[in-house]
Amino acid sequence: MQLDGVAAVVTGGGSGLGAATARALAAKGAKVAILDFNEEGAKAVAAEIGGVAQACDVSKPEDVETALAAAAAAHGDARLLVNCAGVAPAQKILSRSGTMPLEAFRKGVEVNLIGTFNVLRLFAERAAKLEPLATGERGVIVNTASIAAYDGQIGQTSYAASKAGVVGLTLPAAREFAPLGIRVVTIAPGIFETAMLKGLPEAAQQSLGEQVPFPSRLGRPEEYAKLVLQIVDNEMLNGEVIRLDGALRMAPK
Repeated sequence: MQLDGVAAVVTGGGSGLGAATARALAAKGAKVAILDFNEEGAKAVAAEIGGVAQACDVSKPEDVETALAAAAAAHGDARLLVNCAGVAPAQKILSRSGTMPLEAFRKGVEVNLIGTFNVLRLFAERAAKLEPLATGERGVIVNTASIAAYDGQIGQTSYAASKAGVVGLTLPAAREFAPLGIRVVTIAPGIFETAMLKGLPEAAQQSLGEQVPFPSRLGRPEEYAKLVLQIVDNEMLNGEVIRLDGALRMAPK
């Protein structure tokens, strides 16, 4: 799919991987709508790239319906969805302070898995009604999992389980949407430079980066965005989960 003039939606586009993706898409000529719980961050990125921003809790159907309608009103119905919205809760199941509250586990699943599915289904409903392009495509969906889906560390039960769910929905969604000409691909990033990691001391960031076999550094959001562009461009990429991790396999802790 060629991006020039195409309407795109990026969740979690107010910062990190989503912001880098929104910038990369806009640079290719896409009309980008940013959906983010952090409305201030979304508006800042949208103003920078000439896009639109909408406050949105991806786990709430009414929020997503409203946001997609606003995006369509501004740019027309989108052919590209990039799901970057997510949270990274960290808590042991059993600790000296007691048992992990069920709500703490539920939060990660609600945002990372249910939120991803919620936006995916409502985007697909709209994209399915579009006229196919010359290639037969109607749309592309790129979801974000994590290598924690495979190598979840101690304290990451909610995060790892939710991201494993995103991995698991990729193939059946791609198979279901294939007759509609809508592709579904998931990226599973390793350790990337995000707001959460940038808040750590420099020594801690360096230590994390050194765990990556090669290149021995933290991933850059722009590298995630570059992969999104490659997925959009390559029609044969469908139903696949791509690890973007420099060959990192995380230790238990």
